[in-house]
Amino acid sequence: MALVGLVRVTTSKQETRRQHDDLDPICVKVFEEKISGKLEVVDRPGLQTALDYMRPADLLTVQEADRLGRNLLEGLIVLNDLFQQGISVKILHGIAAGEHTERSLILDLALALAEDHRRDIIRKTRDGLASAARHGRTGGRPRVVDDDKRRAILTRRTAGQSLREIARGVGVSLAVVHGEIKAAEAGADEPGTDTVRGTGAAR
Repeated sequence: MALVGLVRVTTSKQETRRQHDDLDPICVKVFEEKISGKLEVVDRPGLQTALDYMRPADLLTVQEADRLGRNLLEGLIVLNDLFQQGISVKILHGIAAGEHTERSLILDLALALAEDHRRDIIRKTRDGLASAARHGRTGGRPRVVDDDKRRAILTRRTAGQSLREIARGVGVSLAVVHGEIKAAEAGADEPGTDTVRGTGAAR
């Protein structure tokens, strides 16, 4: 009997290292998939490849129950499919930690709790963004220059300085200078907006 690992995330931007840290030391091989919105096992190439690799008595191993599916429905469909094929599952963490050969209440509960936790995170994120918007703030990274530096950047640009000269003189990065000038130029293109525009080629 051997452990064959499966790492799953929904998008390519999500981090897989934590799952690999748990699975790599104990599994003979770990397969990875980045997929969203697929319910059937045959529609999940990473999972299917892991199953093709497995021998009788091997255990498909995941970090937590929700790695088998994004939500309760998807997880249940995948589990039912696996168990019907005679494939056993090992879960490392959570209330369903252990080896499973068939559906159980604890597995269903683990998937339901994971889905509820995900919905709670989404709700809190939306509430936080809505609250910030009501107070005049928007999401995203904060600007790295204040009004004084912004005026200095635009004034120096009007005087004909290059972007590199401005960056050195104001003490910010070249990317910041470029971004502020682009923003100012975009604002000047809007009707009724009076914004200083720079001259000279960027170097």
